[in-house]
Amino acid sequence: MTDQVTAVAYSPNGKYIVSSSNDKSVRVWNSSIGIEILQFNGHTHWVTSVAFSPDSRYIASGSVDESIRVWNLSTGVELLQLNGHTDSITSVVFSLDGKYIASGSVDRSVHVWNSLTGAKLLQLDGHINTVSSVAFSSDGNYIISGSNDKSIRVWKSSTGVELLQLNGHTDWVTSVAFSPDGRHIISSSDDNSVHVWNFSTSTELLQLNGHTNNVSCVAFSPNSKYIASGSYDKSIYIWDSSTGIKLLQFNGHTQWVTSIAFSPDGRHIISGSEDNAIHVWNFDLGTELLQLSGHMDWVTSVAFSPDGKHIVSGSDDKSVHVWDFATGTKLLQLDGHTNRVTSVAFSPDGKYIVSGSYDKSICMWDSYTGVVILWLNGHTSYVTSVAFSPNNKHIISGSYDKSICLWNSSTGDRILQLNGHTYWVTSVTFSSDGQFIISGSVDRSVRLWNSSTGDELLQLNGHTNSVSSVMSSPDGKYIVSGSDDRSVRVWNLTTAAELLQLYKQFNNMAVIESSSKNDGLTQKISICTIGVVLQIFNCIN
Repeated sequence: MTDQVTAVAYSPNGKYIVSSSNDKSVRVWNSSIGIEILQFNGHTHWVTSVAFSPDSRYIASGSVDESIRVWNLSTGVELLQLNGHTDSITSVVFSLDGKYIASGSVDRSVHVWNSLTGAKLLQLDGHINTVSSVAFSSDGNYIISGSNDKSIRVWKSSTGVELLQLNGHTDWVTSVAFSPDGRHIISSSDDNSVHVWNFSTSTELLQLNGHTNNVSCVAFSPNSKYIASGSYDKSIYIWDSSTGIKLLQFNGHTQWVTSIAFSPDGRHIISGSEDNAIHVWNFDLGTELLQLSGHMDWVTSVAFSPDGKHIVSGSDDKSVHVWDFATGTKLLQLDGHTNRVTSVAFSPDGKYIVSGSYDKSICMWDSYTGVVILWLNGHTSYVTSVAFSPNNKHIISGSYDKSICLWNSSTGDRILQLNGHTYWVTSVTFSSDGQFIISGSVDRSVRLWNSSTGDELLQLNGHTNSVSSVMSSPDGKYIVSGSDDRSVRVWNLTTAAELLQLYKQFNNMAVIESSSKNDGLTQKISICTIGVVLQIFNCIN
């Protein structure tokens, strides 16, 4: 993709992923190995929505060019072009029997089409603003639509008659879906909430709220049962990693949370923030224990020593600090970098600290004395992330130069350079056994590499904005990623399947302004969230 990715979908047979983009293309990927196998071109403007047919043979795509197109997955041929809407298409979906396609549009209408002939069968009018999302019930008898008029409407799919109107959201409805059993409807909105409705009674059952800004960092607990996420909304959330249920929320920082880490025993969490402070939280009690002050600028990275006795922090003030965990006393200040420190980590034996910086270098320090052991130079732009291998022998680094470098921690020699990301690399880590390197990037992908050969093994696509943080679970089974699309995703490391999406806020083509303090860049981030996470149905069925 050469522009923003607007929508993604899995094929029902699990073999393929389809993605659409503002570059006007539709692309199909092998879901096992992450290789692009097809590219469909024909739309003359941004493609906003894509969907597979239930038999995985066809793909429907909707575009700002006001058309819906149907493509043959086997041949790559365009089969149909459906015209009739008078403004941009926002959402397309197949009925579960594959016979029909429903589409929503900025023209405020929902259209129902024959998927074989392309004939328009129905036009559903009633919304007074953009229709943002459409979905069929599992039995195909009903269509639901969400709109910028803040309402959800339910229609009889055979006649087009409006049956229900669900009101409760206080801002644009961005996405709607039926539960697989047809008993519930779920909706998300720019009012930062997710609502769950009883279809039979039209009553609201649940309202789920969470992070209200970008997710900046994620971490697994040592037992893999919990995930911590930090956000630009200044909070830290704790989630059950198997169900996606939010268990705890820590508040206390007065600026964006930039980094989080669990203690080795899983009982404590540390967080760094742009308020220049490090907070220590008791996971069992849900309370704040300590606040560590001493940095003169944003805290960008925090980590525990393997024995849990010390904390290391990196900062925009160009320094690395080492703290006593029990007392909060600063033990060492490591100076040497000539620009902001972006990432810090302890070696597995606790003897060394590695730091990465905007000065394009990586430094290895003696964690007891603060003496510099090695300077690693080779990146041609800012170093964003560093980590030790589990066996202490290697250091990995990611950079704005789009590359990942593997270094010998004894000699400082660069062993491998991994190229493949098409934009800045923001986060790197090793799998728990050291066999794999995991990386996240502003190109919205998470990639898995062989740490011995440097070969790219997998590309995990699904995030709709920059990936800001990646981590492997301690048991080596999962990868967790956090993104500026405000979601945390959990992936199976072996199969590359996405297991959970932990969404904090749902936006539809919302524009968020953020400024980088150091380089003066202003980023405009466009997020399109078409799908809604259905994991929560496990909690209400």
